[in-house]
Amino acid sequence: MSVNVDIDKLTSMHKGWFIGDFIPSIYANKNFEVAVKKYNSGDYEAKHLHKQATEVTVIISGEARMNNILVCEGDIITILPGEVADFCALNQVTTVVVKFPSILDDKYSVEKNSC
Repeated sequence: MSVNVDIDKLTSMHKGWFIGDFIPSIYANKNFEVAVKKYNSGDYEAKHLHKQATEVTVIISGEARMNNILVCEGDIITILPGEVADFCALNQVTTVVVKFPSILDDKYSVEKNSC
């Protein structure tokens, strides 16, 4: 028996985002977005907020600082709409991020500083 399987590459997605209401996406969906993100030591995402979406980040490996709080492997961080957050990788970090709902242009920069 043959099973048909689609295989895509995370590297062909935009910044690790592979499910959501955007292109490219392996599953277009307005309800949520999913990403696997990899960071090198010193990588920084400046303070930003989402006006409508909730963002949940799971630290799979490594350590980072979010809003001056140390987060590490196994931590799950929930950022509610309107809350400001930044992210500074302290070493190599891998995260899984789920954001819901999937809304384009719902990321608003608050600063552009580095960590």
